[in-house]
Amino acid sequence: MKTLVLYDSVFGNTEKVALALAEAFAEQGPCEAAKVADFTPSRLAGIDRLAVGSPTRAFRPTPALAAQLDALPQGALAGLDVLAFDTRVQIEKAPGILRFFAGLFGYAAAPIAKRLQKKGGRLVLPPAGFVVADSEGPLLDGELARAAAWARSAPASR
Repeated sequence: MKTLVLYDSVFGNTEKVALALAEAFAEQGPCEAAKVADFTPSRLAGIDRLAVGSPTRAFRPTPALAAQLDALPQGALAGLDVLAFDTRVQIEKAPGILRFFAGLFGYAAAPIAKRLQKKGGRLVLPPAGFVVADSEGPLLDGELARAAAWARSAPASR
């Protein structure tokens, strides 16, 4: 099963998660990770699975990642297994108003999953979030291992 992990990263935390996912997916077959700035739709050729992630910015994925997914033609992901992930702040330690809005609007992974499904992808795992200690990080201890375990739990259906 050939996998592409597509990601955007602001402070490097989402990139670390993306690379941990790519390493775990590589146990099931060829895998590469690509920054959204380096992505062209031709990179989808020959892949079986696409994992897409972004830091949560204003309760959404980054504008660059959202624009790239929105620009894909309808049906571009037909037949692909897709997964969505994000990095997010440790909400338990956030100010009350932020906790309220996070509960109301959520995080980046769910809108990413919806975009992937809208383009024809088949979501194979629930969207996942990996936690940073503060808006600029670092990732909490154990989050990279948790990311790798999440990737390994994805079905290798091909």
